[in-house]
Amino acid sequence: MTDSAQIPSEHVDVIVIGAGPAGTTAAAKLAQSGRSVLVLERRSLPRFHIGESLLPPITAILEELGAYERVLGQGYVLKHGAEFSGGRKGRFGRIPFAGQGPGRHHVTFQVERAHFDKTLADVARDSGATVLQEATVQELLRDGDRVTGVRYERGGRTRTAHAPYVIDAGGRASKVAQTFGLRRGIDNLRMVAAFQHFKGLDEKYNPGVEGDLQIGGHSEGWVWAIPIWSDTISVGAVMPRELLHGVEDREAVFRDHVSRISRITERLTGTVPAGDLKVETDYCYYSDTIAGDGWLMAGDSACFFDPIFSGGVFLAMATGLRAAETVDAALDQPERTAELQLAYSNFYKTGYDVYGRLIYAYYGANYSLRDFLQSAGFDISGDQLGSNKWVARLVSGDFWNPRNVLLRHLRAQSKWDTFAPFEPHWGCPFYEDLNVAEDEAEAAGKPVAVS
Repeated sequence: MTDSAQIPSEHVDVIVIGAGPAGTTAAAKLAQSGRSVLVLERRSLPRFHIGESLLPPITAILEELGAYERVLGQGYVLKHGAEFSGGRKGRFGRIPFAGQGPGRHHVTFQVERAHFDKTLADVARDSGATVLQEATVQELLRDGDRVTGVRYERGGRTRTAHAPYVIDAGGRASKVAQTFGLRRGIDNLRMVAAFQHFKGLDEKYNPGVEGDLQIGGHSEGWVWAIPIWSDTISVGAVMPRELLHGVEDREAVFRDHVSRISRITERLTGTVPAGDLKVETDYCYYSDTIAGDGWLMAGDSACFFDPIFSGGVFLAMATGLRAAETVDAALDQPERTAELQLAYSNFYKTGYDVYGRLIYAYYGANYSLRDFLQSAGFDISGDQLGSNKWVARLVSGDFWNPRNVLLRHLRAQSKWDTFAPFEPHWGCPFYEDLNVAEDEAEAAGKPVAVS
């Protein structure tokens, strides 16, 4: 064992584990607030990752970080809505983000995650954070029960870093979750995802709206189609794990599932595979403990659901931003640490809890969003699933707004609970002023004024 007295050491205000969207958002915000930040990423950037479709409020987060124009300039595909279909040709519905109503963001991005994550890491670095790649955290350093830093390896050398706070945004490889045994599997979401990129995309073959996310449900799962560049599309098939267990020709199963969604296969006309088929298995999990003495988890470190409604990157960045704000406040006001961490935990759980319920509802309706909405009493007709503003808002990330009728319906289903009982955090981090203005206007019988 290496003599700890010989290990190089450094001291910063905050250590962030992981340079994904949660970690880099937290690091950028903290650095912009004047904190010294060390980000440790175990891999080299850019690196492949799934979760390529974003939600509109990410625009508000990027604006807060001063990074929106930079991201806009990367040439990512613009996303104005999402299409949901079944296997039968012609049976589909679209949710336009404009259906949320005025004052809210109506457009977001489809991205190649390797490129997008590298862009966010550059934003964190340019904001003043130190971002180290190929730096593997070996263990958490502790003084009694409190986490005081990390021991990590980089370039064949072991180093230590000390900080009052560690934000673990390490995703599935979360060091906090491993160290304290916090992770629990979500048994009723034991799915597997097989996915691949395709080149040669020509949107003239798209039977829907250019740039849209497509989700197609069938009897054994669902399929996604996400254009990540003007000529490249990501396609994935999600299914119960037993359908791929022990199967030698996984590509045949993948092709079969994709072929069941006619509107997606039509869009793929003329494309060719780019790279090998990849498979992710048994990846849904959660933790009831989100923060502890000297640490917080953000993004996928504490919870992960299937990526069907594009909430992964949005929740990662939203919780990364809130984690940064929480730590910044706790450093200034240590006497409020318990209060701040509890508020953060409730914020985190509320977002992921609502998102999870949307997924459970879709699965419970045999992979049909239309069938679920109709069973919930929503008048859904024609091809505009998003004609109801509450549907459009929830699918756009309205996870902290108790006014949302669809959210209230989902919250009433105890069978879809993920976390142990907790006090929900209500108050949209992006549109609360607009929500309050809507309440006041409705009470006064006046139209909502949008600035």
